Amino acid sequence: MSAAAERAELLVGAAVLVVAVGFLAWSAGGWAGAGRGSYPLIASFPNVAGVEKGTEVRLAGVRVGRVSDIRLNPQTYYAEAEMRLPRDILLPADSAALIQSDGLLGGSYIELRPGGAVELLGPGDEIEDVQGAVSLLALLMKFADSQGAPADGPGDPDTGGAQ
Repeated sequence: MSAAAERAELLVGAAVLVVAVGFLAWSAGGWAGAGRGSYPLIASFPNVAGVEKGTEVRLAGVRVGRVSDIRLNPQTYYAEAEMRLPRDILLPADSAALIQSDGLLGGSYIELRPGGAVELLGPGDEIEDVQGAVSLLALLMKFADSQGAPADGPGDPDTGGAQ
């Protein structure tokens, strides 16, 4: 192999490596200004099933941020989700945070619903109005139970009917 061919192979390999590292940094949000120009908000949920670090935060269906941390509050036993939002998106103090699902098999995300208060949430403030994740399996089990329950009939002791 000639020296020119080795040099060309080395340059192509270096270019591929630079592109791979750049893609990794971009996908992690490193060049999107993560941390700079954003502020944290906290929401305490009774159940954060399907939400993890990196989960999308949406406002009107548009991704406006990501979950930066999830931790258990040992005093309340609620899961605290820390979200980072751009500084130019200011939410009213009575806004709500809901865990939503992207269809039956899709992942979860946090949907923010702005309130109407004049006061705004600041960095590190907590969103008080929350709705945790709803378990599809639990809903199906409730539905199955309600369909399988016997209807009140003439032989039902609660209705006073005779058998």
